[in-house]
Amino acid sequence: MNPSYDPQTFQVRNESISSYTAKTFGWMFLGLMTTFAASLAIYFTGAIWYLYNSILPYVLLIAEIGIVVYLSARLHKISIGMARGLFFVYAVLNAVTFSSIFALYSVWSLVFVFGMTALYFGVMAIYGMVTKADLSRIRPVLLFGLIVLLILAVLSLFIPELETGMCLIGVVIFVAFTAYDTQMIRRNYMQFQGNPELLQKASIISALELYLDFINLFLYLLRLFGKRD
Repeated sequence: MNPSYDPQTFQVRNESISSYTAKTFGWMFLGLMTTFAASLAIYFTGAIWYLYNSILPYVLLIAEIGIVVYLSARLHKISIGMARGLFFVYAVLNAVTFSSIFALYSVWSLVFVFGMTALYFGVMAIYGMVTKADLSRIRPVLLFGLIVLLILAVLSLFIPELETGMCLIGVVIFVAFTAYDTQMIRRNYMQFQGNPELLQKASIISALELYLDFINLFLYLLRLFGKRD
């Protein structure tokens, strides 16, 4: 037996693209379920009313941004366990913001919009997997769209009539991001195939990006079609 043989490394090194993609979407799904479960707990325990009477949501928002920036910048240096841990910390922190929707919208409205989000997300994810087009070319357009969204979000505080247009733009941007980020899974697989550790960490980063695509798409659709209690 070769003493340098590592079964786990061998398995990752020989992992198929379909298995790698499924694992990445699996992490995304676990992140969504973590946020959903934590949101329900915050809402039904009544903790939501204490949280939103403090500055904590703003502190947590800064922490969320910090986690995303840190994960992206330290991909080559952090451990796999740290990457996974930060991913789930982000999912829990996001639950504080997410929990407010249970107080604002009816249950049936949430179920309807969740189904719509899953449909749009699924269609664009499949497109991202099967298309031969190089979606990396649309990245500058998507980043510009995020800047436009930020500007519209600020303006809509003073001009409420802009909200519908902002939400429509948000839907278009995040369905496009879904296809782009799905294709990036394949690119990461090809780029890091020879480095099992980086390959696993890239999977977590991709899962976080897909998680953000789904959450943002859901929230913009909810603002367009959701019915408030």
